[in-house]
Amino acid sequence: ATPHVAVALGLSFLIAPSGWLVRLVSPWLTGWERPPDIAIVHDPWGLSFVLGLLLKEVPYLMLMTVAALGQVKSREIMAVGRSLGYSPASAWLKTVLPQIYPQIRLPIYAVLAFSLSVVDVAVILAPTTPAPLSTVVFRMFMDRDLAMVFPASAGACLQLAIVFVSICAWRSGEWVISRVARPWLTGGRQGSLSRGAGVLWVGIFGALVGLSVLGTVAMTIWSFAETWFYPGALPASWTLAHWTRHLDGLIWPGKVTLATGLCTALIALFLALGCLQNERVNGLGSASKILWLLYAPLLIPQIAFLFGVQVILVRLNLDGAWTALVLCHLLFVFPYVFLSLADPWRAFDLRYRDSALALTGSPLRSFFQVELPLMLKPAAFAFAIGFAVSAGQYLSTVFAAGGRFTTLTVEAVTLSSGSDRRVIGIYALAQTALPLLVYAAAILIPAWRHPNRRS
Repeated sequence: ATPHVAVALGLSFLIAPSGWLVRLVSPWLTGWERPPDIAIVHDPWGLSFVLGLLLKEVPYLMLMTVAALGQVKSREIMAVGRSLGYSPASAWLKTVLPQIYPQIRLPIYAVLAFSLSVVDVAVILAPTTPAPLSTVVFRMFMDRDLAMVFPASAGACLQLAIVFVSICAWRSGEWVISRVARPWLTGGRQGSLSRGAGVLWVGIFGALVGLSVLGTVAMTIWSFAETWFYPGALPASWTLAHWTRHLDGLIWPGKVTLATGLCTALIALFLALGCLQNERVNGLGSASKILWLLYAPLLIPQIAFLFGVQVILVRLNLDGAWTALVLCHLLFVFPYVFLSLADPWRAFDLRYRDSALALTGSPLRSFFQVELPLMLKPAAFAFAIGFAVSAGQYLSTVFAAGGRFTTLTVEAVTLSSGSDRRVIGIYALAQTALPLLVYAAAILIPAWRHPNRRS
């Protein structure tokens, strides 16, 4: 639920030379009475940038893998592998992974394209001299000099070419690995992978999640800190004055974020339900052949086409309109909503629908009185995912809003270059709070609506 910008800001609060992690071990362990003169955030190797992306993308790929596991009989396959003497890690790599990887290939490509072209996280964590290509191109597009549009457009085309070549290289690597690993997969050797491989994976995953949680805690502490001098592990005094002082500044971007996210997620949910119900009613089968079309906005770098979208909006006299903002967000929200709802919707037991049609004779009554109530929980979670995606949009907001509408994400990125961590923490927490509230509603509303669901 936490947007990319909030994750990146929380990480910067943790790992900075005067960040919380250094404060917790200083000076009793490190001996540092002053913050060390080390470039950790914006380091020249981009390690903090990579770590910030890992904090967000690893859980996403984990969720996509869990969804893919539901499409294969993973438990039965693993049980057969274990009965033949294979370790859990070997059995999973030999039998389960080759079956689910084709289903998570598109999410992997989307993560690759995003990581190569992201702007907001790069502004917060990436090196500045030189900066990543995406941030350089973005600054050119935002330059007052209109002549900069031409080199910016060339840079956007270069960014698109880099992403395309990288995806092709990854696909070639898949082909090479599949050929090289085939003797190992089919040779029958049990291998030497032990339970330690699983423990190592769980440890890495837990560490990434722990860093995300600690980053959120650090932002919370800073937002309520009155005085917090290094090397104190906690603030010397606490106050609510920062929240009361900046509350008025939060109202307008908060309203825009909430209204845009709710409207966009609702439209995306309506479109996804229509597509999936059309599959069910007309027996069209899975829409797997058009998943590439759904993923197109996620596979193409945003910086490579959003300026063109802005030009079209100007031609249509929609630049800076709230409608344009919703439509631009919808480009990225709809794929996530559809993909998160598709598997549960297709797993629905059609005998419920047949019974409802026999009793009512109306497809609409069957849908609204039987099918949709039974699928309320996955539909609510798909809506929450759509809202979270909308709340985290940065480039689409900047290009579509024309400066007339601002969101909490835009404000947080703008403030990230400042030195007042208390103000940054306030905006980052507000940005995180809205998706979390929507996720909480997605949990509570189905439980309230169907309290006796199990029976």
